[in-house]
Amino acid sequence: MNTLYSLTFFTIRKMASAAKRIKLSAGSLNVENKRTQTTVDDFMNEIQKSREATADSIMKFDFNKKRVRIISQEQLVPDFCEGIVYWMSRDSRVQDNWAFLYAQKLALKNEVPLHVCFCLIAKYLDASVRQFHFLIKGLEKVATECKKLNISFHLLEGSGADALPQWIIDHKIGAVVCDFNPLRTPMSWLEGAKKKLKKDVPLIQVDAHNVVPCWVASDKLEYSARTIRNKINSKLEEFLTEFPPVIKHPYTSKFEPEPIDWDKAIETREADKTVGPVEWASPGYDEAMKMLKSFLEKRLKIFATKRNDPTQDALSNLSPWYHFGQISVQRVALCVQKYKSQYTESVNAYLEEAIVRRELADNFCFYNEHYDTIKGASNWAQKTLDDHRKDKRTHIYTLEQLSKAETHDELWNSAQLQLVKEGKMHGFLRMYWCKKILEWTPSPEDALQYSIYLNDHYSIDGRDPSGFVGCMWSICGVHDQGWAERSVFGKIRYMNYNGCKRKFDVGAFVARYGGKQHKYKNN
Repeated sequence: MNTLYSLTFFTIRKMASAAKRIKLSAGSLNVENKRTQTTVDDFMNEIQKSREATADSIMKFDFNKKRVRIISQEQLVPDFCEGIVYWMSRDSRVQDNWAFLYAQKLALKNEVPLHVCFCLIAKYLDASVRQFHFLIKGLEKVATECKKLNISFHLLEGSGADALPQWIIDHKIGAVVCDFNPLRTPMSWLEGAKKKLKKDVPLIQVDAHNVVPCWVASDKLEYSARTIRNKINSKLEEFLTEFPPVIKHPYTSKFEPEPIDWDKAIETREADKTVGPVEWASPGYDEAMKMLKSFLEKRLKIFATKRNDPTQDALSNLSPWYHFGQISVQRVALCVQKYKSQYTESVNAYLEEAIVRRELADNFCFYNEHYDTIKGASNWAQKTLDDHRKDKRTHIYTLEQLSKAETHDELWNSAQLQLVKEGKMHGFLRMYWCKKILEWTPSPEDALQYSIYLNDHYSIDGRDPSGFVGCMWSICGVHDQGWAERSVFGKIRYMNYNGCKRKFDVGAFVARYGGKQHKYKNN
C-alpha cells in the first residue's frame, strides 16, 4: 500500500473526450502512437547502451556478493550439472535483475544452458483475476525476451516447493538461484524447496527487488523511517550502480520447454473473475518504461508539491510494475537521479519513497512474523487499541458494505470506487480510507482483516510488504508514534474529513469517482 502512483480515471476520460472534440482521424492517431512508441524505444535503447557500456556481460562485471545469500549448505555446483535455473518469482523481468544476472554468471562459468522457471499457483492470498492477468501477461513478454536470448523459459504448475525439485532432478540442474521475498508464503516455498532439493544442489537467494539488500540494510526490525534512513542512504554509493546486460546465452538447452497456453493459465486460476484487468496499466517491462518516461517528462517536476493531492496527476504510477518486479526500482532511481539539479526537492522526495520507505516495508515483513496482525504492533499500540476496544462506534459497516462503497461518507466511497475501478487508490487517501475502517468496524482485528482483504483483492499492487505496512501504519501505528488520545483510536494517529478538505478539493475528487452518501442503517 504505497503512494507511488496516481493516474486518474478522470485523466483517462478527459483525454478520451478531448480526442473526440478534436476529431482526429484514425490515421493521425496511428501516427501519434508510432511517434510515442519511437521515443520510448529510443529511451529503452539509451538504457541498453548504458548497460553495455558498463560491461560486456556479467562475467566482466564486479558483482557485489552482499546481494547474495546461500540458503543451502552446499555452495559448489556439482560435476553432473547440465544447466542452471533461475527460479523467478518476485522479479518478473530480464534486464536490470541481479538474480537473473547472477544465474547467468553461474551458467557462463560452468559453460551450461540457462533456464528460467516460474512456478504458478492456483490461488494466492486474496488475489483476483486482475492481478493474475497482470502477472501472467507480463510473464508472456518475459518468455519472448528469454527466447531471443537463447534462454529457456518454463511455466510450472504449483508452488516452487512442489513443482521445482523434481524438475531439477529430471534435467540435471546444478544450481538454483531465486528471488527474495520477505512474505510468509513465499518464505515457506523457499523452505519447502530447500528441504526437497538434493543436498548437492546449491540454493542461492539474491535480493533483486531492493537497491540495498534487505539483510544488508539492517540486521534487525527497525522502528521507523528515521532509524533506517541513514543505514540505507549511506550504502547507496555502493549499491545504486548501473547494471550490466543479460546477454544472448551461448549454451543451448538440450530440451525444449513445454508449450504454454497463456490465456488458459489465466482462466484456470482460482480467483474472483468479476474483478478484471484495468485499462490504465498494461503489463510488461515495455509498458513500465512508457510510464517511467512520462513521469520523468511530465510529473516529476511537481512531485514534491502535489504528490499528496488526489486531484492532481503528480505521482509516478509505477507501483503495479514495481510489485510484480516488471521494472527495477534501482533502474527508476538511476533515471530519476539525473534530474536532481533541475528538480532537487522532487527527486529527493521520490527517492525517499521509492527506496527508503519501500525497503522499510520489506524490513518490517522480514523481521516481524506478525506483520499482518495486531500482534505485530508495538506494545504501546496494542495497549491503546485494547483500552479502547469497547468504545462506542458511531457507525458499524460489514465487509460487503465497505466493498460496495455503501457508507455515509462520500469521500470514502469515492476512494473505494477508485480502488475497485482502477485497481489503485491515491496514496494520501489510502491512509484516510484505512483509518476510517478502524473507526467503523467492531474491533481493530476486524479493521485490519477488512483493509488487507480489500487492498489485496482489488489493488494491482496488493499482497505486497508496502500494502501490509500501509494497513499496519494506519490501524496499528507501525512506524509512527503515539498521538493525543481519543475514542476508538486511542493514541493511534487520527484523520478526518475536514482534514482532507484542508488538503485538497474533496468535491472535485468525489465528482470524479461518483461516491454517494448512503443513509446509515444501524445494524
